[in-house]
Order: sequence, then C-alpha cells, then structure tokens
Amino acid sequence: MTSQAQIPATTTEIVDVVIVGGGFGGLCMAIKLKEAGIDNFVILEKENEVGGTWRDNSYPGCACDVQSHMYSYSFEGKADWSQRYAGWEEIQGYILQCTQKYGLRRYTRFGQEVIAANFNEQAGHWVIRTGSGDTLMARHWVLASGPLHVPQYPKIKGLESFKGKVFHSARWEHDYDLTGKNVVSIGTGGSAIQYIPEIAASVKQLYVFQRSPAWVIPRDERRYSTFSKKMFARFPTLRKLHRARLYWTNESRVWPIFNPSIARSLQKLAEFFIRYQVKDKETARKLTPDYTLGCKRILISNKYFPTFNRANVELVTDGIAEVRENSIITSDGVERPADCIILGTGFIVDPRVYMKEFELTGLNGRSLNEDWKDGAEAYYGTTVSGYPNMYHLVGPNTALGHNSIIFMIECQVNYILSCMDLLKQKGADYFDVKADVQAVFNEKIQKKLQGTVWSSGCQSWYQQADGKNFTIWPASTWRYWLETRTADPAAYEFVRCELPEGQAIKDTANV
Repeated sequence: MTSQAQIPATTTEIVDVVIVGGGFGGLCMAIKLKEAGIDNFVILEKENEVGGTWRDNSYPGCACDVQSHMYSYSFEGKADWSQRYAGWEEIQGYILQCTQKYGLRRYTRFGQEVIAANFNEQAGHWVIRTGSGDTLMARHWVLASGPLHVPQYPKIKGLESFKGKVFHSARWEHDYDLTGKNVVSIGTGGSAIQYIPEIAASVKQLYVFQRSPAWVIPRDERRYSTFSKKMFARFPTLRKLHRARLYWTNESRVWPIFNPSIARSLQKLAEFFIRYQVKDKETARKLTPDYTLGCKRILISNKYFPTFNRANVELVTDGIAEVRENSIITSDGVERPADCIILGTGFIVDPRVYMKEFELTGLNGRSLNEDWKDGAEAYYGTTVSGYPNMYHLVGPNTALGHNSIIFMIECQVNYILSCMDLLKQKGADYFDVKADVQAVFNEKIQKKLQGTVWSSGCQSWYQQADGKNFTIWPASTWRYWLETRTADPAAYEFVRCELPEGQAIKDTANV
C-alpha cells in the first residue's frame, strides 16, 4: 500500500476530478467534463488568472506561430480573429471569453500550486496537496500544467553581481524603460526573435547573443478584412472550411519532416531568405544554421533578420565568459557595456527537471521521478503505467512541429473522457495501463523518430542529453486522432477496491 499523506478530516475535500493548470488544456478538460455531465471537479491554478503561456508571455511582439483559426478550440470558433497569426493579447482575450462563457471561474481555485499527489490503493483515490495547505481527494486527476511554464535561467558566471536590470522574457518588466539603454539579449529562440525587432529602435545599443542560429521563414502578416469576419460570423460553415484548409495545409508539412532530403531542398529557400534580408554577408553567414531545416523548431518572422541591418544592433556568437557589475565579457576578451540583460532562454521542458521537487507516487509507493529517470514515457502521452486514473495533457511525445497543439489537446481530452467512461462500464475503482503495452508503444514511437529531421544530427529542446526525443509526436495529427478516439480496454487493467467506496473514503480521510 502506498504511503499516505496525513490528512485531517476537517480539511479534506472530495471531488471526482482535479485539474492542475488553467491554460488551454485545463480549460478544455473542464468544458468537456461539464458537457459530459461531470460537475464535481476543480481547477487548481498556481497563478491569479487563467491563460497559462498566454498569461505569462506579454513581451513586445509576442504572438503565436500557428494560425489563429487553428489555434483555438474546434467547438468554440471565433469569427473575428484580427489577423492570420494572433498576438498574445487577442489569444488571452479568447481564453478569458471561453472561461466566462462556460462558467469556469466558479470551479477554479487561484493561487493553488500543487506540491504533492499520492495514490491510495485502498481507497482508489488520489490525495492531492497544495502549497497553501489544502488537501483534495479525487478519483481522477489531470496534469494540465503544460511543458512551457517554467522559465529556463542560465547559469552564467557573475550574473548575480550585475547591477543593472535582469529579467526573463516570460517575466517581462513593462515598467522598465529600455529607451537609450545598452541592452544584452541572450538567446535566439521563439521568444527572442519576436521581441528583438520590437525593442531595437528604442535602445541605444542591442547585443544579441546567439549560441546557435535558428531557421526562420517568412510570416504571413495579413489581416482579416471586415468583410471576411462578417462572412465567417454569418456563415459558420465558411469559417469551418477555412479552418479545414489550414489544418490540411499544416499537415502537408509532415513530408519534409519524415524525408530529410525534401527538407534540405526547401532549406535552400530559407537560406535565400536570410541572404535577401541581411545586408552584411558575414552576419548572414552567422545567422545561417548548419543543421537540417526542421531539426530544431522552425521560427517565423519578417522582422528578425532585417534588425541586424541596424547600426545599433550587433550579433555576438562568442561564448559568454562572465558578467560584471555593468558589462558582459565574451570568451575572446571583449567587454561590452550593459544596462539591462534580457534572458530569452526559453523554458525547462524536461518533466524530470521541472517536476523534480514534486512528490508524485503511484502504486506501491513508486515515484514518477524515479520511473522517468531514463526519460519521460507515457501511453499516447496521456496515461502512465503505475499511476492509475492519472492523465497528462501535452505529455511525453505529443508536442508538434507542424500543426496546432490545440488539436492534440482536444484528442487527449476526448481520450480521457473515454477512459473515465470505460472505468464506469467495468464497475472498477481504478485502472492502470499495462506496463508491456506502454513499453511496446514507446518502442514504436522511438523507432518512428529514426530517419526524421529531428534525428538528423542537431541537439534541441525536443531531446534529452542522451539524444532521446521525449517531446514530439512522430506522425500526422489525424493519425493520433484515429488512434485515440476510444480507449482500448485490452491496454488496461481494472481494479475494484476491497472496501466499499464510502468506507474507503472515510478511512483515508481519517488516516
């Protein structure tokens, strides 16, 4: 039997489902639970507002790299998206509208960070504790915190002694005026390529520190006309057809992913894009990656490369030796003055790292951190062997490099509801994916990843240090939908607790 948290009966709340995280995933789960007639659930959100990534990232130029009509729920279309790729404010506004429309605030507990989750085999329930001291017991719980919520802070010698301003792009300090300042930007990933062009004109000098260049392709900056928005609103079928066209256009991108030779051919166009936009040949060379297009995340921008034509912008590719009180020193000994350092260094995506302080125990007291010590694995990125009635949204090997993650979230939510329904049909208290089923599934996943652009020789945040790709779904999204429409009973073991449910709950609550 697992070790159980000490739970005073007076502080224990019993619910059917606990959802951790109030971003796109958690809110989708909540909406679909309500539609399924499951009303006894709560959303635990560590911050003071819903939105997840789109609440946290408000840096200048922040926008989505998936088309607006695809980066939204299929069941909650928005006719009046302003442009092809929406900015963070419009996306966050959409999230808030959905929260209001579906009445989700009354289910949401803000300022509640989950610090532990322990499965109790006798009761067939999860015991979930928060940092504020609250305890909940739930038959099911859904981890919907997502992989992009813990900022990555680099370890740089002397950074703590810097007397200027330092902040991460996901914690942008809008009250700090960059005008006329010497600014250092570290990192050239998805966030950095968006804010760098926006701040370049106002700063005195901008030093862009690049460890490795990224492939950047043109961005469709067209806005939707008033007529288009009116037509989408009056004839929803037109909007749905537009969404369908975007979906299948995005799906066509899997061909270069699975055929690196095609990717390398398309790469010539991306190289031309760099040479066309960057005047200085040496700078253009430094901005050109030496790995196959798609091996790392492909970025989209029309403004990033031209920024390096400005006299007050310098691309720095030498490593950082140390940071001093008012400057930064590179490995070649050059000292550059700095008033502000912006960390565009992305997020910690490996759950073994950002969940290392999180106590999560399943059957027989087994620890998820221990089970995942060689890499995060799950069954369809959703259920994990040894952790009954626990579900991940955007779990291992469900992220994408070619289409909308919202599509995957909806597939997973539907799969979770299918699992819950299957549990009822079996008359069981909990179910657990079979270890051999999970193992075979992940062997297939890793085999499919072989020969793709993701395994063509680069190191990216998709991978562990040993090269194992624990992030990406290596197939079409329609294939994922096809395979997760209903849960397969043969993949799971079903267990009924020995004690009657009410007695089990009572006994657990009084441990």
